[in-house]
Amino acid sequence: MLAMSPSTSPSAEAFLPLTPVAFEILLALARGEMHGYAMMRDIEARTDGRMSLHAGTLYRALGRLLEDGLLEELDERPDPEVDDQRRRYYRLSGLGRAVAAAEASRLERQVGAARARRLLEGGAA
Repeated sequence: MLAMSPSTSPSAEAFLPLTPVAFEILLALARGEMHGYAMMRDIEARTDGRMSLHAGTLYRALGRLLEDGLLEELDERPDPEVDDQRRRYYRLSGLGRAVAAAEASRLERQVGAARARRLLEGGAA
C-alpha cells in the first residue's frame, strides 16, 4: 500500500511494477465488471493455463487492490434471480485503468528492449 496524504493522489507510475497476479486481475477487469470466480476462469483461459489462481491468492490480491483504490466493489448485482448472493463484483477504478495502462506500456518497453537484443523474434537485423 502506498503512503500518501489525503490531499494528494498517487500517479499511476507510483504503483509500478505490478505483481503478475495484480496485472492479470486488472487485465481481466478491463473487459468489465466481474466476480472472483469469473476472474479466475478468465485469467486461466487467457494465459492458456500458465497462471491458475487459488481463491485465497485472488482474494488477498483483490483486498490490496481495493485498499490501493485500483478497484471498486459494486453494491448492485446482475439479475438476483440467477446470481449467487455471496458473489462480490468488482470493476476497475479510473486510477486502476491508468495503472493497468502504465504497466502495459512498461512491459511493452521491456519487450522492445528484448527484441532489440535479439532475445525475441522480430529483433533488429
